[in-house]
Formats: sequence, C-alpha cells, structure tokens
Amino acid sequence: MDPPLLALASDPRLPGETVQQWVFRRLRRTVMTGRFPPGQAVTIRGLAEALGVSAMPVREALARLVAERALVLLDNRRVRVPEMTARRFEELVTTRTLLETEAAARSLPLADAAFRSRLAVLNHESDLAVARSDTDATIETNLAFHTAFYGGRPDNVLLPLIESVWLQIGPFMRMALIDLDQHYTVDRHAEALEALAAGDEAGLRRAIEADIRDGIGHLFAQIG
Repeated sequence: MDPPLLALASDPRLPGETVQQWVFRRLRRTVMTGRFPPGQAVTIRGLAEALGVSAMPVREALARLVAERALVLLDNRRVRVPEMTARRFEELVTTRTLLETEAAARSLPLADAAFRSRLAVLNHESDLAVARSDTDATIETNLAFHTAFYGGRPDNVLLPLIESVWLQIGPFMRMALIDLDQHYTVDRHAEALEALAAGDEAGLRRAIEADIRDGIGHLFAQIG
C-alpha cells in the first residue's frame, strides 16, 4: 500500500515549459515550502499519479532533489526527507544566517523607492497570512519576501545557494509555525525594511539574523 499523498505545491505549467522542467519545479517547491513532512516516505508512482505524468520525469526530478540533499532515496521507488540531527540543523541555520545577511546587505544599492515598495507589499501579504493562521500562505509569502529581498540582480550568485539551504530546512518550517507566536514577538521584516530605507547595513544584518533565529532557531531544543 502506498503512503499517503502529499499536498503538492500548486504551480501551473508555464508556457514553453517541458514536462520535466515543470515536474522538477513543482516538486522542488513542494519540498521548499515544507509539504514533505519529515519521516514520511512517498513513492514515485504516487507522485506521478498526483501530477498526472509518467514515472520518468518524476524519477528524474527526484534524482536532482536527492543530489541537492533535499531528499534521500530509500530504494528504487521511495524517497523521504533526510534525517535531521542537531548538528546538521545548527549548520543549516548558521549557513542561512551567513548567506542571507550578506545577500540582504548587497541589496542596499538596489533599494530605491520601487524596490522598497515591492518589499512592503510582500510583507503586508505575509502579515495577513499570519493573521488568518494560513500555514501555506504564511510560508509562501515569507519565501516571496525573502526571494525579492535577495534576488534583485540578474547575476545574483547568493540566491541559488540560499534556496539550496531552504530546500534542506523547508520540511521543518511547518513545525516552526506551531508555536511561532511565542518566539517571533518582534516584526523583524519591518525592522529590515526600516534599516533598508535608512541605508543601515549593520541594522539590516541584525534584523535578518534575528528573523532567522526567531523564525526557526527555536527548533534546536526539539531536534536536539
């Protein structure tokens, strides 16, 4: 009997996108947004049926995600999220902090009124998602805010590295949201936007570091 199906990320196929590209992009987004619960195995056949495609593009997409350390292959037909240890989690959070504070600082030269306005809109959408306790929207809008913050340059090198870390830590984002209101008591996004507007690099780095620490760092106790 197949394991229960995942709630796959809802990403329609784009014009000109091949089946292989679409399957990979959708499964990658599914992992990044925490829809792959830790410990739950899924089958290639089950994913192919859910996506309405053959097994081949699913198998290819999963192989790429295994190479990115987002998933592990259990046998020739099942995958799951890798086991998380306290040391691995600490390294992922530390890497997130190093990469994202640097990426945020490098956005300062781009921070004109239009850039800041776009971030403010995304942050408002994130606040609305939190207020209505919409887990999927909270994760999606948070990713959208950070992606827009860090990805302003077409030659951006840091964002793909950051997304690689998000892939590995994404399955634990939903766990972090369970008691987020007890740990995330200051609007760190608002702090980051204020620092961005003021051109305050040190303040911006502090806000991003605190956002990561308050948002997911409290899981150390549970994973350890």
